[in-house]
Amino acid sequence: MNFDWSTEQLSLYQDALTAAREILPDLTTPEQWRARWQQLGSAGFLGLCVPRQLGGGGHGALTTALVLEALGRGAADMGVVFSAAAHLFACAMPIAEHGTQALKARVFPGLCSGELVGANAITEPGAGSDVTALQCRAIPEGDGYRLTGSKSFVTNGPVADVVTVYATRNPAHGFLGITAFGVERGSPGMSVGRPIEKGGLTTAPSSWIELSNCRVDAAARLGAEGQGAAVFQRSMIWERSCLFAAYVGMLERQLEQTIAFAQKRKQFARAIGRNQAVSHRIVEMKLRLERSRLLLYRACWRIDEGMHADLDVALSKLSISHAAVDSSADAVHLHGGAGIDSQLAIERMLRDALPSTIFSGTSEIQRELIAQELGL
Repeated sequence: MNFDWSTEQLSLYQDALTAAREILPDLTTPEQWRARWQQLGSAGFLGLCVPRQLGGGGHGALTTALVLEALGRGAADMGVVFSAAAHLFACAMPIAEHGTQALKARVFPGLCSGELVGANAITEPGAGSDVTALQCRAIPEGDGYRLTGSKSFVTNGPVADVVTVYATRNPAHGFLGITAFGVERGSPGMSVGRPIEKGGLTTAPSSWIELSNCRVDAAARLGAEGQGAAVFQRSMIWERSCLFAAYVGMLERQLEQTIAFAQKRKQFARAIGRNQAVSHRIVEMKLRLERSRLLLYRACWRIDEGMHADLDVALSKLSISHAAVDSSADAVHLHGGAGIDSQLAIERMLRDALPSTIFSGTSEIQRELIAQELGL
């Protein structure tokens, strides 16, 4: 692996860092949400790895991760960055890689430009880590299907124009019974359900999606019948690697802020950073950051090289998510009372980090994947 970034990659990183600070300088209000979304689209962030012929940037995983890292470092609002990543990796990419030409013609380049918002609907009340337990049914009817079921924790659900929906054709077939669909807003029988208020990533709108005999034509199907689990796994390769690059960026921003505070804050007539109890904890924050960054870059490099990357992706996701939680807790502690002052946003990073060990596959699932790759 070459550790030297190209001139183009360095330029993309710097442009993304600058844009993030301009577009997302603070928490996004509901009234600002759509305007900021369209700004992200205009800047090219909503279609980074989508093929150019569909309106995207055509970048590989490593370059895409580098840009997401810049967004996480520069944006004060991680919620909207998370929304953008979920839109790109869990909705746009499955459609780009597995959708029919008819579906792609309808939703691209709108998904890349910011005209449209994408969402992913797989989680259900009884199907989280166990995706084979889906109760949402896809029943063939004429030249299409009727979808029936409830989906929970749908990021971007309240504002989504296109939703990737996973449903089972035959529950008895488990993993091989799942089929994926790209369902567009306005499809009869699809509605936005209860909004979900979260403690972290608060500006990423989330809700239930209700499907009541939702009629879709065969052109909405992603891949063949029974290939839904494979479509989902492919999207998770993108999401578990590139989405978590934003947390690497957040970790760097957090470290910079904590070092600056430790240099300035004085107790007992000297800067607190001169105390080993403080400096050593900051060293651990730096170690977590660099360990996570290297695991991320290796995983993305292997994806781009066409290598088997399941082990690398799981290691990267596991490392970054726990680094985000542990370092955010350290940052709160080292800032003392300022760490829990919501106006200073230190505690917000901890709240934004906590869900990272759950979504895109829990830490327990990542450990299972790693164990399988080790032959255990």
